[in-house]
Amino acid sequence: MAERNLDFDRVIDRRNTSCLKYDFAEKRGMPKDILPLWVADMDFQISSYIQDAVTKQAIHGIYGYNDAAESYFEAVSGWMKERHDWEVRPQWLVKTPGVVFALAMAVKAFTNAGDGVLIQKPVYYPFGEVILDNKRKLVDNTLILGQDGRYHMDVQDFEEKIVRENVKLFFLCNPHNPVGRVWSRQELETIGDICRKHQVIVVSDEIHSDFVWQGRHQVFAALKEEYRDMTITCTAPSKTFNIAGLQVSNIFIPNAGLRHRFKKQVAACGYSQLNGVGLLACEAAYRDGKEWYQGVSRYIKSNIDYLQEYLLKNIPEVKMTAPEGTYLVWLDFRGLGLNSGELENLVIEKAGLWLDDGTMFGESGKGFQRINAACPRSILDQALLQLEYAVHEHTS
Repeated sequence: MAERNLDFDRVIDRRNTSCLKYDFAEKRGMPKDILPLWVADMDFQISSYIQDAVTKQAIHGIYGYNDAAESYFEAVSGWMKERHDWEVRPQWLVKTPGVVFALAMAVKAFTNAGDGVLIQKPVYYPFGEVILDNKRKLVDNTLILGQDGRYHMDVQDFEEKIVRENVKLFFLCNPHNPVGRVWSRQELETIGDICRKHQVIVVSDEIHSDFVWQGRHQVFAALKEEYRDMTITCTAPSKTFNIAGLQVSNIFIPNAGLRHRFKKQVAACGYSQLNGVGLLACEAAYRDGKEWYQGVSRYIKSNIDYLQEYLLKNIPEVKMTAPEGTYLVWLDFRGLGLNSGELENLVIEKAGLWLDDGTMFGESGKGFQRINAACPRSILDQALLQLEYAVHEHTS
């Protein structure tokens, strides 16, 4: 049976499907007909293998409790080995309904009220939310935008903050959302050694690891033997295979003590069996979705290249931070000299676009916008035309 869903140019109408991206603009304060390129899901149909697995279960017609068979772990571990040269063991795996849920469980399991949890802004905003909502101290080791157009870690500040702010936990984002960095082995070992020195537990969010355009994704826990016992590695098929709504993530915790504490917090939340359809979809994705994944990767990369060329040629006032990974692109509007309100007006009202404003990722995101390139080229092209018109109207 061949993969059927490889036409990524096909525009599929997602309206009136209770789609967060398209159907909730007005409820979220946006114009009704705004073009949305914000939330991190794709506008592509999923692999036909996933589609068939879900359809078969739907036709069966019984939706009771489910759990994962051995074939589930075989599919997940096979993908990790093939894609990332990482051998995982069955006892390490804790399945959760999402990576953000896992972040919250880690905060509860490994810190107490008032302890410091370190993040690197501008970063995926739920990182900060699960820290503050659980009454922990948010500590920001702000990334530095270098002259080379790439973001870098401030290593000196990293260690100083750990010591001064009583940091017990570090949320690593790799590949980084939204700035698109794929951290090198050297960078990761530098901060890893600091965390080991000060007994800081690392929660490594590697959900975007299957989309790497430059360099190679380094599984943090696999870099050194000593890192393995201090790391919670968060993975999921949701970004790779566009199944975020099915709510399944695979969290790997090699250290038995940490794993026990983590699972105890999950149990305290009253959570047990995952979404049965999500488990089926995850297994089908990792077992049979390789052709679809390869196709969508090529398509997204061509979209990113097109976006960069378009901006350089037609909207040079807007600079693009070329992503080394992820399908989310970080755009720098600071050259327009607009304050936050003026930039919001230009993007939303003038360009008719719903992007993610940079300030939601932290103060260091001021003047930036995040755009999702995982859409048919015609949608991306329309968005760029609208943006070009709005910018030229502003600058003329």
